Formats: sequence, C-alpha cells, structure tokens
Amino acid sequence: MSDFYFGGDVFSELDRVQRQVSSLFGNLPSSIRSSRADAFPRLNIGSTDDAIHVVAFAPGVEPSSLDVTVDKGTLTISGERKQQVVAQGTRSYAKERFAGGFRRVIELPQNADTDKVEARYENGTLSITIGKREASKPRAINIQ
Repeated sequence: MSDFYFGGDVFSELDRVQRQVSSLFGNLPSSIRSSRADAFPRLNIGSTDDAIHVVAFAPGVEPSSLDVTVDKGTLTISGERKQQVVAQGTRSYAKERFAGGFRRVIELPQNADTDKVEARYENGTLSITIGKREASKPRAINIQ
C-alpha cells in the first residue's frame, strides 16, 4: 500500500503527515511560539479585552526563588528548583524531576502595558497578569 493513500478523513491525514515530518526533524517545535518539550516551567498564555494572562506551572519552587521581570517587550520568568532527597543516604537510580536553575522568556504583544503587571504564586502555580494599553482595548462606537 502506498504512503500517500487518502482515506477521506482530512484531519487524520494531516495528523499522520505532521507525525512523519516531526520524526524526520527530531520533534522540533511546530511553530515559532512553541518551545522544547522539556522546557520548565510549562506555560499557558491567554488574553482578555483587558489583560494578558500567563500561568506558569512551577511545583516545588519556593516563591522567594522566583524572579519575574519585564523589559523591552519581553517577560522573563526565572528561578531555581531545589533537588529533593528521598531519604538521607539514599542512592538514586532514576530521577524524573527537574532540579536546578530555569529561565523562560516570552515576547509580549505590542498592546501590553508593562506598567500594569501583577504576579501571584499559589499552590505551585505562578499567575501573571499584564494589562493592555487603553488605546488597544475594543470600544463601542455610537452610530449617529
């Protein structure tokens, strides 16, 4: 059977082609906004009419070790997650949890107001809210 068989389901076919291309290029990011599969912390980024919301999932990180900065249109989240020892004198034979320093840099949209940034850390989640400039917010226009 040919590799180019088309069974009629366009989305399944596109998924198959994307998997093949990913395997050829070593699973490189599929878009310019994508990151490495092992990037830490993992991020969710979204927006509303009033703000841009960034949620960084950083379990096991002390809030005092986190640093959030905004400079020249970029948001930088950096910090360190300490290595946790299972028990005194234990020799590890597998480690699946990342420990050490990390840094994530996110390019902000042009309508971000870097003077309106708030950050809150709770239950292993860092929530950052960046306001939008007033001029960029949608507004209703009265028709006369």
